[in-house]
Amino acid sequence: MKTIQVVVAVICDHETLKEKIFATRRGYGEFKGGWEFPGGKVEAGETLEGALKREIREELDTEIHVGECIGTVEYDYPQFHLTMHCYWCTVISGELHLKEHEAAKWLTGETIDSVEWLPADIEIIKQIKQKLKN
Repeated sequence: MKTIQVVVAVICDHETLKEKIFATRRGYGEFKGGWEFPGGKVEAGETLEGALKREIREELDTEIHVGECIGTVEYDYPQFHLTMHCYWCTVISGELHLKEHEAAKWLTGETIDSVEWLPADIEIIKQIKQKLKN
């Protein structure tokens, strides 16, 4: 089975308080309409942090600070195996302009379960909930 390695940004409103996180609804492909954390594939020769900064710049026209790794999710989809590295991030500059996603919203610990997350993203929600301030 093919393995795809991706990085995702769990963008929060504040580096230490973490009251809200930014979620996006996929606007294309097989998983269109599902909610996910923004990010994408790691290119050959890229560091995980470098790939994440590039992906967020491309998808959201935003510069981010990449913080602590929340965890790595290993998930088997029918056509491929996904290795997803998840990082806490904050915005350095930019307006979080959606270029590839059809919608986005800020979620709190109370509202994080109000969207239909893609299966791999569900795997990291528990760790995120523990860090979010209510």
